[in-house]
Amino acid sequence: MKKVVLALLICLFFCCAKAQLTPFELSKDKNYTATYAEIMAYYKKLAGQNAQMKLFNYGTTDIGKPLTLVVLSCDKVFDPVLIKKQNKRVLLINNGIHPGEPEGIDASMMFARNLLKKNALPKNVVICMVAVYNIDGCLNRGVSRINQNGPGSYGFRGNYRNLDLNRDFIKADSRNTLALEQIINTWKPEIFLDNHTSDGADYQYVMTLIETQKDKQNSILAAYTSKILSPELYKRMKKSGYEMTPYVESEEASPDSGIVSFLETPRFATGYTAQHNIISYITETHMLKPFDKRVYATYDFMQALVDINERDAKLIGELKQKADEQVMQQQTFALNWAVDLKNYDTLNFKGYTAGYKPSDVSGLSRLYYDRSKPYTKKIKYFDNYKVTATADKPIAYVIPQAWGKIIELYNLNNIAMHQLAHDTTLNLQMYYIADYKTPSRPFEGHYLHSDAKLNPVSMKVKFYTGDYIVYTNQPLNRYIVETLEPQGVDSFFAWNFFDSILGAKEGFSNYVFEEVAADLLKKDPELKKKLDDEKLKDPKLANSAQAQLTFVYRNSPYFEKTYLRYPVGRILTTTKLDLK
Repeated sequence: MKKVVLALLICLFFCCAKAQLTPFELSKDKNYTATYAEIMAYYKKLAGQNAQMKLFNYGTTDIGKPLTLVVLSCDKVFDPVLIKKQNKRVLLINNGIHPGEPEGIDASMMFARNLLKKNALPKNVVICMVAVYNIDGCLNRGVSRINQNGPGSYGFRGNYRNLDLNRDFIKADSRNTLALEQIINTWKPEIFLDNHTSDGADYQYVMTLIETQKDKQNSILAAYTSKILSPELYKRMKKSGYEMTPYVESEEASPDSGIVSFLETPRFATGYTAQHNIISYITETHMLKPFDKRVYATYDFMQALVDINERDAKLIGELKQKADEQVMQQQTFALNWAVDLKNYDTLNFKGYTAGYKPSDVSGLSRLYYDRSKPYTKKIKYFDNYKVTATADKPIAYVIPQAWGKIIELYNLNNIAMHQLAHDTTLNLQMYYIADYKTPSRPFEGHYLHSDAKLNPVSMKVKFYTGDYIVYTNQPLNRYIVETLEPQGVDSFFAWNFFDSILGAKEGFSNYVFEEVAADLLKKDPELKKKLDDEKLKDPKLANSAQAQLTFVYRNSPYFEKTYLRYPVGRILTTTKLDLK
């Protein structure tokens, strides 16, 4: 009888031990990533066994399932407001934004279990992990990433609407993005990590790293990340056996000639979090390294990030507060950047010798990397960016309530807004769109505008009861200015939020307007001179009756004043407003 009981106990022990293992760990060749059902079942069971872990569901996704947030709290406090009152840091880890790059999904499952099992949760840091962000793509399993060495099957890059969710953060077309932005603005992390897999050149590293570009990051935070946090992460990863290098931005050419630091504008997850003064990183494990090594490298990076966050918890909190205060007072904001090719750093890079040989497919020359010829050499690292567009903030912006999606996004991002108590005519600055460029093909569902040229005009404009006033004395001024200034690389204008203003609504019949135009030119000598001067400068205008009628029309009182007028106003002087 004792032997039977002992055998049952042993069996129960091994069953329990096995139940704690992730699907990745249970696979024989460690070349397996968990399915969505396995991910959810694993976390639900783990949460049911541990009071220091809790699951939260936020919103929904485009495939109809909620976004699940895994929260690990040493003292079992799961109220984000109370956590901030306790002066604890929040680290948010995002997994599966591209489900074909699933290392973070499997590493996070092991990481959560081990922290709980070893009673190793940090005291001053609450860890939040998005179990899988692109649930839609996770459910669409296959082998679509042909350049990648495993796992055997994995999710698809696009979501159910075929959107790349890592290009969606400003426009927020997907419900996935709305749910994640709710998480970010509810938990208010000081540090954010997005786990990925790389593309591009071949080299010796398992792990590469993208950090918020230092010339784009808030200067207070950039000083800490570039001098303390990032060097310490590189040091610890080297000690763990997974030495890192900066992300290799090199698609089809050898990195020997240099690599360029990745510029994550606000359309990207870390570009968006940078607008919120959140220290942000992207891990990019190398696509050609075995899947298990990529998972373990991601695990080690998360451990290093948690440990440093715990060590520097007080300092990170202080820096975040100072950065927010600085942004509240900041007057000029960068809206676009370009790499500085004249000023560069150098780094020791461990690569493979690149060469060219005849292609077995085309017979033409093709690039290849010779892994039998590794090298270590100094290469150029273009890690400096120049600001190419700026804007001075106004005292406040006026957003007509008609632009409802902007109001919804501003509410989601905790932007303080006020509403006019009654119809009000304001003397303020309005922009007219003088020119812009638009591609012939869409990008992520939009015809993305660029190179906007503006004509600022001081004028009186009537706004209506309920229209919104946004004062620029907020910690989120970067988000406000970068979205509302049309010339911004990822402004709301760039993403087509205001395209209806780009088309005129009225016109004229030539035979009717001929008489009116002639009368206008007789009564207005200045208008006639203006037309004559333009005809001398422009032969096409001089030889076109239609063009001359259009010129007169556009310079007449009959022309619609709202055509090409950007609808968001800029209040430049202190103005007393009657607000709700």
